[in-house]
Amino acid sequence: MAKIIGKELKNIPWQDKPEGYRYPVWRYTENPIIKRDDLFMSNSIFNSAVVPFGNGFAGVFRVDLMNRDQKLVVGFSDVAIHWNLKNEYIYDGYDPRLCEIDGYYYLSWVKMGNPAGTVIGIARTKDFVTFEDFEDATVPVSRNGVLFPKKINGKYMLFTRPCDKGHTPYGDIFLSQSPDLTYWGEHRLVMRPVKNWESTKIGAGPTPIETDEGWLCFYHGVQTSCNGYVYSMGAAIMDKDEPWKVLHRADSYLLNPMTDYECVGDVPNVCFPCSTLTDAKTGRIAIYYGGADTVVALAFTTVDETIDFIKKNDIIK
Repeated sequence: MAKIIGKELKNIPWQDKPEGYRYPVWRYTENPIIKRDDLFMSNSIFNSAVVPFGNGFAGVFRVDLMNRDQKLVVGFSDVAIHWNLKNEYIYDGYDPRLCEIDGYYYLSWVKMGNPAGTVIGIARTKDFVTFEDFEDATVPVSRNGVLFPKKINGKYMLFTRPCDKGHTPYGDIFLSQSPDLTYWGEHRLVMRPVKNWESTKIGAGPTPIETDEGWLCFYHGVQTSCNGYVYSMGAAIMDKDEPWKVLHRADSYLLNPMTDYECVGDVPNVCFPCSTLTDAKTGRIAIYYGGADTVVALAFTTVDETIDFIKKNDIIK
């Protein structure tokens, strides 16, 4: 049996797998957990990140306003399903990720404001009130900046996806390393699109999950269909000490747009994973993802089911 290396989380949100359901990831029956207009003047709320905080949970949420400005706001919850979102903007930008390292909560996001294009911003906080900014982690143009939740060989690790100002049909996952979160180098190509469901581009998803099998990484893959882009969720396992090395990678998606809230919205046909909560004792994983670039939804799996699926459908031979 695979094991999550981490902390017990007794109050992780959870629903048991439906009887007779055959796939490794299943949806929360009360989705979406955050609707597009849960804040005043919001057009949509999606692609958001959460972490355990105190006796409950904290998160950073992407809010696209009615004027279509893209902002980040903080939210808190006792159960990680019903959220109290603060109507105060902490940063311009979108698609946040969160992880805890040595007592600080680190935020990475697609930062706007550089005339040459988006970069990966990094900040940290202890209370989700005051944030300390670091230098930008990348040059323009980059998206999908995802920090690992611990130093590896004394260095911070960051997934990125170099891109351009538009939605050009290319995108590979890279990894960069830093001793101090300021100077980044030792860049490594990690993965490129391989299968049809991800043939247009791929990008890193939630914070990697440390397991005894390696780093479990969910990611998004994009296919260009006759009706536009389709965003799905895949998974791979990276080497524990050299996380740019892919040990196993599923040839099929684990979550694909199928419900109304995933297929209908500002950008149809999107499942975009941004965050997970994990319980090391039970192996449970709660996955937070954006639906149709409009709402926040929740899905569930276990480390055993996901790793078993990856290995049974492995494209790394």
